[in-house]
Amino acid sequence: MSTDKYQAIVVGGGPAGLAAAYRLAEQGAEVVLIERGDYCGSKNLSGGVLYSRVLDQLIPGYWEDAVIERPITNYLTTLMTKDDYFNLEYKSKSLAATPYNAVTVLRGKFDRWLADKAEEAGVMMVTGIKVEKLLKEGNRIVGVSTGDEEMLADVVILADGINSFLAKEAGLRGNIHLDHLAVGAKALIELPAEVIEERFHLNSQEGAAYAILGQATYGVAGGGFFYTNRDSLSIGVVMRLDDLVKAKVKPADALDDLLEHPMVAPLVKDGKMVEYGAHLTGEGGFKMVPAKLYGEGYLIVGDAAGFTINSGLVIRGMDLAIGSGIAAADAVLEAQKKGDYSDASLSAYSRNLENSFVMKDLKLYAKAPDFMESDRLYKKYASMVNQLFGDIYTHDLTPKERLMKTAVKSMKDNGISMLDLIKDGWKGVKAL
Repeated sequence: MSTDKYQAIVVGGGPAGLAAAYRLAEQGAEVVLIERGDYCGSKNLSGGVLYSRVLDQLIPGYWEDAVIERPITNYLTTLMTKDDYFNLEYKSKSLAATPYNAVTVLRGKFDRWLADKAEEAGVMMVTGIKVEKLLKEGNRIVGVSTGDEEMLADVVILADGINSFLAKEAGLRGNIHLDHLAVGAKALIELPAEVIEERFHLNSQEGAAYAILGQATYGVAGGGFFYTNRDSLSIGVVMRLDDLVKAKVKPADALDDLLEHPMVAPLVKDGKMVEYGAHLTGEGGFKMVPAKLYGEGYLIVGDAAGFTINSGLVIRGMDLAIGSGIAAADAVLEAQKKGDYSDASLSAYSRNLENSFVMKDLKLYAKAPDFMESDRLYKKYASMVNQLFGDIYTHDLTPKERLMKTAVKSMKDNGISMLDLIKDGWKGVKAL
């Protein structure tokens, strides 16, 4: 066995692992981070929206040199059918002010930037190597094996993503239920910045994010998304795995059709597709989070711990990942002062999470996945709303009816009763 020993080993170079490593190194801890890819971010597709105030907590003034694309100033919720769509839009100048509420990032660039910051803080980066297994002495984890080499540490932080086999090995997680997982298909389309700004009615310091329900997923539970980057667009669909299997449809087909939709096609016209792929993602929210997030000599953070929220309107993961990385690092620093990395000592991680937005928000939206079980959200409401507004704005010489009568007709035509509407509305109020 190698005699190399560190105060902390972090497995996984995503936002959670990098945040934990940065925080530890900044406070003087000797940290090594092991990333399977050739560099941090090399295995990630496109990017997404990062709710970024937690990044300012980790690296104050991050926006001055961070590789971010655009601050999100325009939020749009789209109810889409095959031929038409209805948009609800919120825009605020305050969202364009630093430290920014949210920014778009391309993970290949952003993770590499965060890795550079961690390295500057003193983290030893080891890339292109896969951790094969955890090293144990009794019930205590004392390091990792990469096959050729064994590395020891006082504590190991597991940040190896949604498929974390290390979390399973440690006994923190079993098999994930299909209804807690989703498949995301994404595309990255390049367009000149000035074209994006003209088409989305933005200036150079503004960005737009769409959450799309309805036809985008062929009625499968999930949704579509569409973000503006500096000189590219990220677009995709997220489809819940159990519903996807039942419907026997392919996310790639849904994404291809979304790119041809009357709302999307003019926005991506003449763009160059530079990336296309699929990725597994968490969808279960609080229900996915293991009952215990630490043990003798180890902690689990980020996607590996199931820290994702999909409320239908907002998809979050990166901010929860960074928040959990900070909480884990602070628990390790506390343990370091006591020279005690036992289960009881590392329980401070659970306390830190409970006191932070991470666990508070996960619990707040714990019922969101149940609310989003309803087929009506994906198959009927988009059609009902578009029919209603189509009837309001269409004047074909047929005498008009009062708005309430038109609304009731749209509901009936789409198989929605008043009781369904009340039940779903009440369920939504309680869940969101």
